[in-house]
Amino acid sequence: MEHKGKLIVGLDIGTTKVCAVVGETKEEGNIDIIGIGCHPAYGLRKGVVINVENTINSIKGAVEEAEQMAGCEIRSVHTALSGTHIQSINTQDAISVKHREVTKKDVKQVIETAKINSIPPEREIVHVLPQEFIVDGYTGIQDPVGMVGVRLEVKVHIITASVESVQTLIRCIQKAGLDVVDVVLQSLAASEAILAEEEKELGVGLVDFGGGVTDLAVFTNNSVRHTAILTAGGVNITNDIAFGLRTPISEAENIKLQHGIANIALLEKDEEIKLITIGDRRVRLVPKSELTQIIQARVEEILSLLEQELIKAELPKEVLAGGMVITGGSSLLPGLVEEAEQIFDMPTRIGYPQGVGGLVDVIRNPVYATAVGLVKYGFKNKISPFREKKGWLPCFISGFKNWLREAF
Repeated sequence: MEHKGKLIVGLDIGTTKVCAVVGETKEEGNIDIIGIGCHPAYGLRKGVVINVENTINSIKGAVEEAEQMAGCEIRSVHTALSGTHIQSINTQDAISVKHREVTKKDVKQVIETAKINSIPPEREIVHVLPQEFIVDGYTGIQDPVGMVGVRLEVKVHIITASVESVQTLIRCIQKAGLDVVDVVLQSLAASEAILAEEEKELGVGLVDFGGGVTDLAVFTNNSVRHTAILTAGGVNITNDIAFGLRTPISEAENIKLQHGIANIALLEKDEEIKLITIGDRRVRLVPKSELTQIIQARVEEILSLLEQELIKAELPKEVLAGGMVITGGSSLLPGLVEEAEQIFDMPTRIGYPQGVGGLVDVIRNPVYATAVGLVKYGFKNKISPFREKKGWLPCFISGFKNWLREAF
C-alpha cells in the first residue's frame, strides 16, 4: 500500500501489553491513525526488562500486527519510558547577563547550568523541562529572549533514568529489527493524546494507571511541575484477588475484568460469582462484595499514594482547576472515577486519545493513550532518527538542542 504522508510509529512497551500505533501525516498538518497492533507483554516487571528474548518477541508481535493493518513496513519507532528506575527533581539556577539583553545563548547556558549542577554522576538525563524564567526578580516568564536584565534564572523539571535499564530496552527494540527515534517519559507521551492545552495551562493532574506501574504528571501554566512513578498498578489488584480468594492468577484477572468494581457503593446487587480454587481446581461461589472489597482496598491505596505525591509537590488543590484525568489500561475499572473523586476531592475523568483522524473508533480506548501520544509527540517535535553509533545520551542531547531551537 502506498502512503503519501510520512509515517510515525508509537511503541508502548508495558508490563502487561505492547502496543504499536502507526500514524500518517496529512498535507493539512493532521495525523491519521492507520494501523494498530497489541500483543501480551512477556519479559517486563514494573516497567523494566527482565527477559530480553520474551520482550523482543512481544515487540515483534505488536509491530507485525500493526504492519498488516497499515499495509506498511515499520522501520523506526518512538517509544515510552517508565519503571522504578525513573527519578525526577525540580531545581533552579541563575547566571549573570553581562550584556544586559537576554539572548538565546543565555537561555541555553542557564538551562545547562541547572542541569549540570543537579544530576548525580550515576544518572543520565531523559528530559530537561523548563518551567519558568526569572529576570531580575520578575517571575512567570516563558520566553526571556530580548528582555533587559542583569540576572537570568530558570526553574526546570529534570527527569533521569538508569542508563542500564534504558539501554536494555533500546537493545530489545533494535533486536526486533527497529530503530529508536526517541525515548519519552510515558506520562508525558500520554499527555499529548489526552490533555488539551487549556487543561495544562489551568492546572491538571494526569494519572496513567498501567499494569505494573502508575505514572503521575502534574501540569500548571503549560509546564510540568511534578512527575512520579508508583510501583503498583493493575497487576497488584489481580494478585490481591488471587491471594484473597485463593484462585489462580489467570482466573483472578478474568474475574477482575468481568466482575470488578472499585467502589462498593456502586454494587447494586451482592450476587455470587463462580471461581476456580487454586490447587484442587474446585469451583466455588463467593459474594461479589468480597471481590469488591479486595479491589477497593488496593485502589484506595494507589490513589492515596498519588494524593501524597500532590502534597509532596506542594501543589494545593485549587491550583489544579482542570482536576484529575486517569488513563491507561487499568483506568476502565468501574467505580474508579468515583473513588478518585472522593480521595482527590476534585473532578476526575477518564482520558481517551483525541486529536487524530483515521481509526478513531478503534483507538478511543485508554489502552492506546501512550502509543497515540508518542505518534503526536513525534509529529510535534520532528527529532532526527536515532543512530546506534551516537549512543543514547547524545541522542537526547541532540533532541534537547532541537527543542531549544524551536522554542527560542
